[in-house]
This record gives sequence, structure tokens and C-alpha cells, in this order.
Amino acid sequence: MKDITREQLRKSAVIVAEKLLGSFVYKVENGKVLAGRIVETEAYTFNDAACHASRGMTKRNKEMFSDAGISYVYFTYGMHHCFNVVTNREGFGEAVLIRGLEPVEGIETMFERRIKAKKDIDLLSGPGKICQAFALTTSESGIDMLTSEGFYLVGADKKKSEKIVTSSRVGITQNVDAQWRFFFDQNPYVSKGKPSGV
Repeated sequence: MKDITREQLRKSAVIVAEKLLGSFVYKVENGKVLAGRIVETEAYTFNDAACHASRGMTKRNKEMFSDAGISYVYFTYGMHHCFNVVTNREGFGEAVLIRGLEPVEGIETMFERRIKAKKDIDLLSGPGKICQAFALTTSESGIDMLTSEGFYLVGADKKKSEKIVTSSRVGITQNVDAQWRFFFDQNPYVSKGKPSGV
């Protein structure tokens, strides 16, 4: 385990999306710890038509224009929350969507919240599932994940056996050809293609 620095995240979302693979997301709730290892991400940049920020700052997306390392959680399709990590410098409007996590700690609590999940590979294999299992809502938007003790990121070295592959992003209708989805090849915790789009 190692610290993730602000400067490491003050780069294009396309660069950070790949670099975040293998890192960990932690949430602490009344002494209870939930944790997952990042196995799938998507990048959204300020000049990307599929990105919320491409249309300018709004009440909904204002956290995207924060400094790198801030959380951005939004509600979509009237039913799902999606969790992102803001990248680049303040004012740019870029973020990395966390699409898939491998459950590491607090798995019993995750199963309690994800009642439809029958196996651990179903717990966090999609952005909506992650937010449900971690109880993330827009209340968790705007948190500094580099300094918070309740919701934070921890870096880690990737396994030598893991191969990173790319594809087009899921559930978007603009800039569909951009190969900005990053994931570990053959990893069973990668999502199966649920709607996304920051």
C-alpha cells in the first residue's frame, strides 16, 4: 500500500484512469470498514462530448471542476448513483468513473445491501452496484479522497500477471469510439456492461 498524491491525479483523466487500476477504495462507517480494489475505470475529459463537464458547470456537476482527488457522485436513470474521482487541475472538469471493484473487506455488509447478488463477483461489477454496496449517494460527493479518513483512496502496485486492456465506454451516445475504458483482462470482477456516462 502507498499514498496517492495530488500531483499523480493532476493529469488527464485518460492517464489517471489507467493508473488507478489496482488501487483501493475505502469507506469507514461507524468503525466498519468497506474496501474494494479497482479493476475497471472509464475516463471523461473536459472536451469530451460524453462528459457532463463539456456543457459547463451546473449545480449537478460542480464537483467535477474541483481539484484532483475530490469525489464526484451523481444520480442517473432515476435509480443509480455513480462514483467518480476528479482528475486534472481545478477548473478543468475531468473525472474517472469507477466501474468495477474487487471486494476486499466488509463483504458481509456488501451482501446485505446487494440483496440480488449471489456471488462475490456480482457485488461490485458495475458503477451502480458499487454505490449500492458502499452506500454512496450524492452526500459523498465533494469529499477529498486524499485527506478524508472516512472515504478515501489507497495506492498499490499492480500484479505482474495482470494485463490492462482498453475498449470503448459503456452506455454513452457521444464520442463512442474513444478507447477510454480500462480494465484488467480476464478479471472476473469487471462489469458486464451496465449504463454509465459521466
